Amino acid sequence: MADPVAVDGDPKLEDLSHLSEEERWRIEHQRLHEKHRGHEAMHAEMVLILIAVLLVAQILLVQWKQRHARSYNAVTLFGLWTIPLYFTLKLLWWRFFSTWVIFSAVTGFIIYKATRRPLSGTTPRLVYKWFYLLYKVSYGLGLLGYFAVMFTFLGVNLIFMIKPETAMDFGVVTIFYGLYYGVLGRDFAEICADKIAATIGYYSTTGMPTRHLEPNVCAVCGQKIIIHEEEDGIIEKTYRLGCDHLFHEFCIRGWCIVGKKQTCPYCKEKVDLKRMFCNPWERPHVLYGQLLDWLRYLVAWQPVIIGIVQGINFVLGLE
Repeated sequence: MADPVAVDGDPKLEDLSHLSEEERWRIEHQRLHEKHRGHEAMHAEMVLILIAVLLVAQILLVQWKQRHARSYNAVTLFGLWTIPLYFTLKLLWWRFFSTWVIFSAVTGFIIYKATRRPLSGTTPRLVYKWFYLLYKVSYGLGLLGYFAVMFTFLGVNLIFMIKPETAMDFGVVTIFYGLYYGVLGRDFAEICADKIAATIGYYSTTGMPTRHLEPNVCAVCGQKIIIHEEEDGIIEKTYRLGCDHLFHEFCIRGWCIVGKKQTCPYCKEKVDLKRMFCNPWERPHVLYGQLLDWLRYLVAWQPVIIGIVQGINFVLGLE
């Protein structure tokens, strides 16, 4: 191993350019340990601050969600949408920025269509198709990334002459893309589902529906369920809930999976998802949706909490 060369006689400014990457890493690691030697008390204080802030933030967020769910969901969605953009522009992640712009443009158009009055008859189906497609793509990306990480751990990447760091980076980035756009898409889908259903009139988030549901009308899209021979329309599969209300199968699945609703769109009776998705191949979609809901906290609020912790450490003079 070659010896480092001091710059201007100062050993702290050693020139490491002539050393190998492994030797440079070893020396920098040694310097880091020397820099933080004797700082155990400071590090313990920083850990306590982190734990305290996490506990207080968790309590405040839970209380906020319980007391003012609407404002909590709105701020969380805004954080989900903008916080990754800040880091993207700061770190010049142009690939993610490109996908973010495309997602925002298409989703913005879909939201625009969903909030128009009068509502076009084709809009509900367009909205659910887009968000259901986004949901499936995010699900596929999540699986792809997961298998890429697992295969890297097992060394399968070496068969294809792929470096472990390259394979691992691909897996982690793919998982992030899938989970991020999955979480973001579900939140925007919920907003669109509420707007569409409230505009049609068979659903209300607060009180009774403004319209009476006819037996041959789907409360999700407002279109006829059974099409007669002399009428124009597409014959679709139907699904009857436990409350005896009948819907297009595509609509009620989109309402429950994409729109994050687990109640009847008309009477608000609880929907038995196990009965609706009795096929074992479909149940992972339900579990994946629940996973996305749990990850919302990590994506939206974790960077904010870490920022608060770093601010407290800075004010207290902790490194």
